[in-house]
Amino acid sequence: MRTGESADAGGLADPGGSQRTAHRRQRGAELAPPRGYAAFADLVDLAPAAAFIRDRDGRYLWANHAYAHLYGTVPQQLVGRYIEDFDAPAEADRFRALDQQILTRGTPVRHTLRYLRQDGTTGRAVGHRFPVREQSRTCIAGIYVDITDHLRATAQRQEAEENLSALRDHSGLPCALLSANGRVIEASVAAAELFRLGLTDLVGRRAHTLLAPEPELDLDRLHRRWNSLIARRTRRVETTAVLVDAHGLQRRAELHLTTIGHSASRARHVWVVITHQSLAHEAHPPLTAAQIRILSLLAHGSSNSDIAASLKLSRQTLDYHLSRLRHLLGAATRPALVARAYVLGILAPHAWPPRSATAAHPLSTA
Repeated sequence: MRTGESADAGGLADPGGSQRTAHRRQRGAELAPPRGYAAFADLVDLAPAAAFIRDRDGRYLWANHAYAHLYGTVPQQLVGRYIEDFDAPAEADRFRALDQQILTRGTPVRHTLRYLRQDGTTGRAVGHRFPVREQSRTCIAGIYVDITDHLRATAQRQEAEENLSALRDHSGLPCALLSANGRVIEASVAAAELFRLGLTDLVGRRAHTLLAPEPELDLDRLHRRWNSLIARRTRRVETTAVLVDAHGLQRRAELHLTTIGHSASRARHVWVVITHQSLAHEAHPPLTAAQIRILSLLAHGSSNSDIAASLKLSRQTLDYHLSRLRHLLGAATRPALVARAYVLGILAPHAWPPRSATAAHPLSTA
C-alpha cells in the first residue's frame, strides 16, 4: 500500500483529475451510509477498527477515520476514488479479485491486510470482507483491526524469552524462578545439578525444602527479606544461605534475588541466581561467633598469642577452640583450617581482611 502522499500524487498526475475527483466525491457523498441511526454511524466512523464500503467497480463509497489512517489520509480523500489510487497495481488486482470472490459467493471472507506504514515499515491488519446491500446494489464492506503493534510486542516477547532461556540454560549459573509463595516455577540445569535432582523433580518444589534448617538466624533474616521483596519494599536482595541437596550435603551459597512482575502491591515472581557456592559437606554444628573470628584471624596470619589477645582468651581456651575446629572441619593444621574455612563457605572468598561469609555478604537490598 502507498501512503497518503502517494495517493495525492496520483491525483495530480492525471490531467483534468481535479474535476473528475470532485465528481467522484459528489457521487460518493450521495452513496454514503444512511444516517438514520446517527449514534451508531458516529460510533463506526470514529471506531478504532478500520472499516470501508466499496462498490463492485472498486470505488470507495464510505470509509471511517481508522481505515483512512492506514493510508495516511482522511475519509474525504478516499470517498469517490478507486483502489488503484491508493494501492500498488499488484495489490489492487489482488483486492479486486477478492472483492469479486465475495460478490460471487455472497459469503464473508477472513482476510489479513498488509500495508505500508507512514514510518516505512510494513503493517498488518486482520478482519473480514463481506457483501452488503447499499441503495439496491450489492457492495463490498470490510472491517479490520490493526495488529501491527501486537505482533511486534509478541515477537519482542518471544525474543526476550529465547534470550532468557539461552542465558538460563547455557550460562552455567544455577538459577530458578520462584512464585510469590516460594515454589520453583522454572530452573536451570545447573540448579538441578546443584541439588542433585532431575530438572522435573526440582520444578514444583517449595524453596524452603532446599534450605538447611540451620542456622536458624540466617533463615529468619532470609524470610524477612523475602517478605520485603514480595511486598515490593525492596527490589533486590544479595545474601548467603546454606543449601541442602538430595543427599543431605550442605553448602553455603551467595544468592541474588530480584523481583519481576510490576503489580500495584505485590511481586509475582522472584529470580534467584547463585553466583558462588562452597564445597558440599556433611552437616556439622554451627560455629560460634568466637570460632568464626578465630578462623578469620588465622586466615589473616595472626599468631596464637595475637588471637588470644585480640579475643581476650586464655591460651588454654584458645587451644580448646582450635582443637574443636580441627575436629569439626576435619583439618589437622592451621593452613588446613583456613583452607577448609574457605571451601566450606565459612569465610568470604572475596573479602579482605578475612571475615565471615555472612558478614561479608549482609542482606543488602535495593
